[in-house]
Amino acid sequence: MKKLLFLFIILFPGISLFADPQIKSLLKNSGCSKDYPGSSELIVFDSTVVDVRESGLSYVHMHKLIKVLTSEGGKSNSVIKFGYDPLSAYVEIKKVKIFRKDGATDEPSLESVLDYPAPARAIYWGAREKMIEVGRLEPGDAVEIVLFRKGFTYALLGEEPDDERYIPPMRGHYYDIVEFWSKEPVVEKVYQVNLPKDKELQYEFYKGEIRSSVKPAGDKLVYTFTKKDFSQPNRESNMVASSDEFPKLLLSTSPDWEAKSTWFYGVNEDFGSFETTKEIDRKVAEILQDAKTEMDSVSLLTHWCADNIRYSGISMGEGEGFTLHTGDMTFNDRCGVCKDKAGMLITMLRAAGFESYAAMTMAGSRIDRIPADQFNHSVTIVKLSDGKYHILDPTWVPFVRELWSSLEQQQNYLMGLPEGADLMVTPVSDPQNHYINIKGTSEIMGNGTYKGSFTFEAEGQSDAAIRRIFTSGYISTWRRTLESEFLAVHPRAKITKMDFGSPYNYLDGPIKITIDYEIPGYAVVTENEILFVPVVVSNLFKRTMSHLYVKTDVEERKYNFRDRCSRVVNLYEKVKLPSKVEVEYLPSTEIMSGTGASFKGGFYVEGNQLEVTENIKLNKRIYVPEDWGSFKSAVDSQQKIASEAVILKINKF
Repeated sequence: MKKLLFLFIILFPGISLFADPQIKSLLKNSGCSKDYPGSSELIVFDSTVVDVRESGLSYVHMHKLIKVLTSEGGKSNSVIKFGYDPLSAYVEIKKVKIFRKDGATDEPSLESVLDYPAPARAIYWGAREKMIEVGRLEPGDAVEIVLFRKGFTYALLGEEPDDERYIPPMRGHYYDIVEFWSKEPVVEKVYQVNLPKDKELQYEFYKGEIRSSVKPAGDKLVYTFTKKDFSQPNRESNMVASSDEFPKLLLSTSPDWEAKSTWFYGVNEDFGSFETTKEIDRKVAEILQDAKTEMDSVSLLTHWCADNIRYSGISMGEGEGFTLHTGDMTFNDRCGVCKDKAGMLITMLRAAGFESYAAMTMAGSRIDRIPADQFNHSVTIVKLSDGKYHILDPTWVPFVRELWSSLEQQQNYLMGLPEGADLMVTPVSDPQNHYINIKGTSEIMGNGTYKGSFTFEAEGQSDAAIRRIFTSGYISTWRRTLESEFLAVHPRAKITKMDFGSPYNYLDGPIKITIDYEIPGYAVVTENEILFVPVVVSNLFKRTMSHLYVKTDVEERKYNFRDRCSRVVNLYEKVKLPSKVEVEYLPSTEIMSGTGASFKGGFYVEGNQLEVTENIKLNKRIYVPEDWGSFKSAVDSQQKIASEAVILKINKF
């Protein structure tokens, strides 16, 4: 592959554009599909120049050149799209030019730029897309794009005249998160910020190296970051977010997280987000009429907000982004996104006499120390009589017995407090909080028919995983869904009796399901042998055991990886064997324990009784590469018992 070297010169305050001969020269020396096997396109250059004003308003100039390497790359670039939220950002496509491989050029008219509502699901805040059709592109063709944008990514308040609405919520400050990885290879990427000299910029580059410089330019400092010849590293299965492991640049003029905390507190208090009303007070009194303890009250209010405020975001004028809608609005509408559900709970907790505030977190990835706005989720905190703040999440716990979802363990969060707060992390949830216990008895007949019964019990997120069969499906589908768990074990499986209590009464206690079943022809019977896997250890109710979906075909891992939640799984079955048989083969297992997981279990035979036990303990949600050995061993051991048959020898005399 040829190394493409060129000098990228930026003329502040605009952005310099290469002349056509320069671009053609760059394309000629950039390589082709043979130089980048497996890639559909090549990003020849990707330049962003940001001009930041005293108010924090940023004018962003983007210049990009994409070379098509395959027909697939031609299809994916036939329409150029840019998303934006008109409440907080302005986007203008300034230029699109096509460079054909034969040397010809085309320049679509900018009058053909279209502006459409962006596709949306559950959140309808008015996001839009600007797009322009490029048309058919062949391998070797290239597209040059010039874009202007001003504003930011979050919408805080309603529309203001002129550029006021594009000023970021934390007025006077600037931040950005810049990814230096790409699905397709990049020859050179440049990111430049022109910042007033009186604004102190913190920045850090993660997971790699970058060339950087700081130079004065009049009353501003020009920060330039450049990286050449890179692409996205290969992801591993169940890997954490790409932003946690791949190169990125964080920049912020906010001094620290404490400043962001007090700002977030002030924004919502000034807006009146948590003021109660007579109607809310009456509802709170109704909800708490049977509460006897402090935790009773917190639990009842959290679950009411979780179960009764539907997750659906529509544009409601003032109050998007960092500002939480008023409790009165959410109470009347009975719907909202995470911040509205969190705000509703804060309003109710305050009405009940608790000290409660909002917090921000990042579901799905890490928040780093540079105080850029790395948030996508809002939750509630409450101070209890122990003097400590406790986290509540009404968005993630509808029909879940937890108050804070352990799917969010090992997750960073920032509380919005009057005194300020530093960035914190949620603790690991003890695996015992999310147990799965399946205990059964069974009998195997000489003709291969298998009969038995078992009891399934679960708590925490394991409870939630199985209870979702009932809370997310029609009553008419409950039995069929449970039967499907058995059909996954054997196509002739039949449930003869079942009892699952009242699944919607989830606060009464952990879920408990009792099932009697019969499976004709379950065991393989030959002239001399009977082969079978005890049902309880055959990956029954696999939907509750996400670790079984983790691929264990590699010996080592490079990146952190994650499972759904910490958990402990206890499996036990006692099988009555046919007369005149003896055990010929039992799957072997090893007792092991490590930082990631542990496993112990095996088979025990006495007379005509076969017992099998397993205890699998998964220690956390997010794991480091050093945890992989024990995690892999635990999963492999459980899979081995589920896939290797017990072999009984038939004694004919």
